[in-house]
Amino acid sequence: MTSCFEGTAFCIHTFGCQMNKHDSERVAGMLEGLGSLPVETIEEADIVVFMTCCVREAADTRLYGQVASMKNIPVRDGSPLLKRYIAVGGCIGQRDGEKLVEALPHLDVVFGTHNLASLPALLSDAVQRHGHSVEVIESADTFSSALPTAREHSWAAWLPITVGCNNFCSYCIVPYVRGREKSRPLEDIVEEAQRYVDAGVKEITLLGQNVNSYGRDLYGEPRFAEVLDAIDATGIERVRFATSHPKDLTDGVIERFGALRSLMPALHLPVQSGSNRILKAMNRRYTREHYLGLIEKLRAVVSDIALSTDIIVGFPGETEEDFMDTYRLVEEVGYSQVFTFIYSKREGTPAAKMEDDTPREVIQERFDRLVDLVQRKAYETNQAELGQVVPVLIEGTSKRDSTVLAGKSPKNQTVHGPVPTGRAAEQLVGTIVPMRIDEARTWYLSGTVVDG
Repeated sequence: MTSCFEGTAFCIHTFGCQMNKHDSERVAGMLEGLGSLPVETIEEADIVVFMTCCVREAADTRLYGQVASMKNIPVRDGSPLLKRYIAVGGCIGQRDGEKLVEALPHLDVVFGTHNLASLPALLSDAVQRHGHSVEVIESADTFSSALPTAREHSWAAWLPITVGCNNFCSYCIVPYVRGREKSRPLEDIVEEAQRYVDAGVKEITLLGQNVNSYGRDLYGEPRFAEVLDAIDATGIERVRFATSHPKDLTDGVIERFGALRSLMPALHLPVQSGSNRILKAMNRRYTREHYLGLIEKLRAVVSDIALSTDIIVGFPGETEEDFMDTYRLVEEVGYSQVFTFIYSKREGTPAAKMEDDTPREVIQERFDRLVDLVQRKAYETNQAELGQVVPVLIEGTSKRDSTVLAGKSPKNQTVHGPVPTGRAAEQLVGTIVPMRIDEARTWYLSGTVVDG
C-alpha cells in the first residue's frame, strides 16, 4: 500500500475541539507510515485532509469554501501523484458521508469519526480506481489511541479517556456524530500515560466529550477521580482535562485539585447560560444555583483556580431577562476566559425546531455587551499575577518576534518573555522555567525568566 505514497507530502487542516486535534495527530501518524511527509500549505501538499467540526454552521461554510477553492490550485511540481487528493474526516464526514462528494465532486475520500484507521485504505483505493472512496460507520469497538501518532509537540500529549456523549443537549449535534459514550479501561489509559512520561512528555491533557462521567458504562458509576489519581502516580508534571459537564462534577474530582501535585489549577466548566429557564430548554440538567455551588466548592479547595467556560447567546426564546441572568453570572464568577458564541441552528437537534422571533440585531447587541464584560473580568483576573513568579512551560517563540518566548502558566495563561541572554530559545522549548510577571494584559502575561 505504501508504494504509491512514497515521496508524497500531506497537510492537515483541523477545525473544532481538542478531540479533533488528537485525531489529526493519529491521521498524521498513519500518513507518515505510508511514506508521506508533512508540509505547511495546501500548495505544497499532494494529500490534503480536513478534520472537521459541525457544532456550528460557520464550520460547514468554511469547509465547503476551502474545498471548493482547491479546484484552482495546481498540482505541485514533482508530485508523484497525478492529482492532489482531498479527504474529509471528522464530524462533517460522519454526518454527511456521500452527500459531500455530491456537493464537492472533486473530493476524493470521506471518512467518519469512528473509522480513522480506514483512511490509508480509502486513499489507496481512490488512487487506484481514480474515483471517490467513502466509508462511514455507526460505531467502533476500538479507540483511535491504538493508531500510530505524530504529535505536534514532543512535550505535550492528548490522551482520550472517553469518546461519544450521552447528554443530548438540545442544541448539540455531537452525540449524533460521535456516538454514545464509551470509556477506555483504566489500565489502558495509565499504560499510555506512562509511555508519554517515559518519552519525556511534560503535560498530558485528558480528553472526552464529558470526562466527568468516565467509567459509568464500565463500572456502573463515574470514576474520573480514580483516573486523576492514577495519572498523577505516573510522575507526569502537568495534567489538564477537557471537557467537564457541571452535572457530573463530583466532590471527589473537586478535592483532587487540592490534593494532586500534577493537576493544574485551571478548569473549563461550560455553563452555556445563566438562566434556569434556558438551561432547562437546553436539557443541561443543572441549575444556575447548582453551578454556582460548584464554583464555591472549587474556590474553597483552590482559592485562585482559573475558570473558563462556554456561553451561547441567542438560544431560541432567550429574553433580555434570561440574558441578564447570564451576564450577572459571568460578573459573579469572574472567569479567566469565556468562549462566547451566538446560537447556531444544527439540523437534527431538538433546538432546531424551536421558534424564535428575536431580531438578529438584538442578539448581536447582547453578545457585544457580554464580550465587553468578559474582557474586563479577564483583565481584572490577570492583575493578580503581577509580581508573582510562575512556572511556565515554554512552547516556542512569539509568532511576531523570535526573540520572545511563549508558554503556558499552570492556570493556562499565555506568558511571553524575552529569551534570556546567553540562552537559545530552542534549548528552552519543552522545559518549565520560572518567570516573574511584570505586565498583565487581558489575554496574556509578560515576564522575565528568573535565573536559578
